[in-house]
Amino acid sequence: MASTSSNVENLHPQIIKQVSKELTSLTNDPPEGIKVFVNEQDITDIQATIEGPAGTPYEGGLFRVKLVLGKDYPTAPPKGFFLTKIFHPNVASNGEICVNTLKKDWKQDLGVKHILLTVKCLLIVPNPESALNEEAGKLLLEKYDDYSKRAQLFTDIHAKIKLKAESSEKGDGVEVMMQGIKRASDKALDKKKKEKKRALKRL
Repeated sequence: MASTSSNVENLHPQIIKQVSKELTSLTNDPPEGIKVFVNEQDITDIQATIEGPAGTPYEGGLFRVKLVLGKDYPTAPPKGFFLTKIFHPNVASNGEICVNTLKKDWKQDLGVKHILLTVKCLLIVPNPESALNEEAGKLLLEKYDDYSKRAQLFTDIHAKIKLKAESSEKGDGVEVMMQGIKRASDKALDKKKKEKKRALKRL
């Protein structure tokens, strides 16, 4: 925590003011499919969720990303990470994002919104030429169907956890209900059998 808070101390007050203003704007008027979470204690630690774009293997997933503004921001670009596990050519195993906007194409006037939109675009059009995940980059170029299936699997497992948990809870509820019905019907059958036995005894 100390290292991230020291970035706030090292940033010029004008930069802090500028970032704070942009984050407020992003919170009040977020880009489509992107939601920003502001860390009041440390504005250099920016987190957001990005909805997996329709028509991609990431559709239906909700991906949490993190931008870390270093002490040289905005001269140097922030670092970007996926906190949600994802199978993507431009995302390393530790979640680090390789985006030209965050590297060689960085310009000081590009803000947080531009970066988040660029990351979202990367989910639509990955760049296998600057792959941090070589396996994903190779599959994307040579066996797209395999790449798509793997990316979808990761999305289903890691980016849809809440939905799965909810549906399994509902499923468990249905199962419990069905078991209850079965027990009730078994009891009813037992009762009928006993009544039948009594009736036969009377005869």
